Amino acid sequence: MANKALINLNTGLEDAETVTVALLVAVAAAEEGRPTRMFLTKEAVRLATNGVAVGTAPENGPSLPDLLKRYADAGGAFFVCPVCFNARQLDEGTLLDNAQITGTVPLWEWIGDEGATTFSY
Repeated sequence: MANKALINLNTGLEDAETVTVALLVAVAAAEEGRPTRMFLTKEAVRLATNGVAVGTAPENGPSLPDLLKRYADAGGAFFVCPVCFNARQLDEGTLLDNAQITGTVPLWEWIGDEGATTFSY
């Protein structure tokens, strides 16, 4: 199975349940062997920095650090919107190992001609 999966997330820990659902979808795709990227915009860009995605939501759900680890272990990666990242004056040195600041043109290049299944949260 080589169909690409793209999950767009534009919310951060202000809506931790949405973050959890988006990560669950991304983890499932990556663990199935699909090339998977999460495109983080707005407040979601903070999730691609060390020490931010902590906690559990909803109650008794999977922890965000565990989901991030599973996602990375399965080969999932983050594309981080440069406009959003820079607007928040975040430090590139704090990015997770599987995150890169990249804009929409590289995103479209990654999608390529074969397309991708997309989810947006």
